[in-house]
Amino acid sequence: MIELKDILYKVPINAVVGNTATTINKIEFDSRKIKQDDVFVAISGTVVNGHDYVEKAIDKGAIAIICEEMPEFLIDGLVYVQVEDTQNALAIIANNYFGSPSENLKLVGVTGTNGKTTIATLLYQLFKKAGFKVGLLSTVKILVDDVEHKATHTTPDSLTINHYLKEMNDAGVEYCFMEVSSHGIDQKRTEGLEFEGGIFTNLSHDHLDYHNTFKEYRDVKKRFFDQLGSKAFALTNKDDKNGSFMLQNTKAKQYSYALKSYADFRGQILENSLGGLLLKINDNDVWAKLIGSFNAYNLLAIFGTAELLGLETLEILQLLSDLESVSGRFQYLISDKKVTAIVDYAHTPDALKNVLETINDIRTNNETLITVVGCGGDRDKAKRPVMGNIATALSNKVVFTSDNPRTENPEQIIEDIEKGVEPQNYKKIISITDRKQAIRTACQFAEENDIILIAGKGHETYQETNGERIDFNDFEIVKEELKKIGK
Repeated sequence: MIELKDILYKVPINAVVGNTATTINKIEFDSRKIKQDDVFVAISGTVVNGHDYVEKAIDKGAIAIICEEMPEFLIDGLVYVQVEDTQNALAIIANNYFGSPSENLKLVGVTGTNGKTTIATLLYQLFKKAGFKVGLLSTVKILVDDVEHKATHTTPDSLTINHYLKEMNDAGVEYCFMEVSSHGIDQKRTEGLEFEGGIFTNLSHDHLDYHNTFKEYRDVKKRFFDQLGSKAFALTNKDDKNGSFMLQNTKAKQYSYALKSYADFRGQILENSLGGLLLKINDNDVWAKLIGSFNAYNLLAIFGTAELLGLETLEILQLLSDLESVSGRFQYLISDKKVTAIVDYAHTPDALKNVLETINDIRTNNETLITVVGCGGDRDKAKRPVMGNIATALSNKVVFTSDNPRTENPEQIIEDIEKGVEPQNYKKIISITDRKQAIRTACQFAEENDIILIAGKGHETYQETNGERIDFNDFEIVKEELKKIGK
């Protein structure tokens, strides 16, 4: 049994009508899920305003309403709590309701434009291999030690986060690694959580459909580090010009990693091939199965985090060499015809550039590099021509196609991408709206030893068009198409 007053602890309150000693059932911010004696939190979202659904929530049995604006008519027997910010209130309430679960494990957040999923997932892998019970909150999946749950957002809502952290407590989980997105920070989904540490990967052009300007996007990321406590650590990529900026004003202990600068965790690439990476990390050589300079940065962040969390250096190096690549992150296969197909989530200009430069560093240039790429609909349009330019400048052939068009016309999206292609690269491109046909065409173009990069969707197993999601898996499709050609 829990009372409303218990979950309101530390919530900034403007006004209360009714008795907060009322016993409650659970918390919801979706009026459709309300049951008898639930608390309804009216969130002013970007698409829907929860205040419009207060009456519906009451009709379904809500006993308390948390809101920014008091309803015009108040009902006797119900409790109304007016707060300044319901998103912030929801995070604190959720934390209180589930018993502050983040305080009972070591929670590490990973933020930045690229690398969040890889770092969080590989830290999960590493600590599991070290014999610990571990949790993961990522774009791809949520793991409560060995139990897997489907993920729907990079950073889930506050209720979901605290629900799974409580499950982790109950399962005896000691460490949890979590992706922290700019949307999640801006919408205060991580408020009230106790972080053991935070990792900054890099910052480049992304989500400007939501944040409007790069400065706003950068400043939102910084808020995560501003909120870290004095007992936490903040580990940032010193080679990114925004790495030092993230540390300004943080109370956390400051650490850095880098390939090009002096840092606490310093790396050097000794060998880079399709077989993996040979790295020197703080004067120790280590071989890893991951590929490319961007993964060298990821491995440095993982090494640094593991040391800061108390693991021994020799053990960390041994575990690093045993880590497996993450689904949809430079995931590759070699066909019977000796065509290499690579599937990667690269959906930003910087990520696409990193992947293509990595391939070009490894290849002999005697083979053709064919890139299949598109851009998502209803998202930042400014990056489309930039990605078109990068793809054509760094590839021999390019097939422009659909990603997740959502509510936009896919052919218009492709036209936007094509605007970035420079005249000398016009002959490299072909545009095929149907993504499966685009992948098939790339496979038909490919000859022995050629390389196909399929960028943008990575781990996703669907394609979204006009609100409908159909099954679509880049890796499975390219594997099947190459198999047909190999016969």
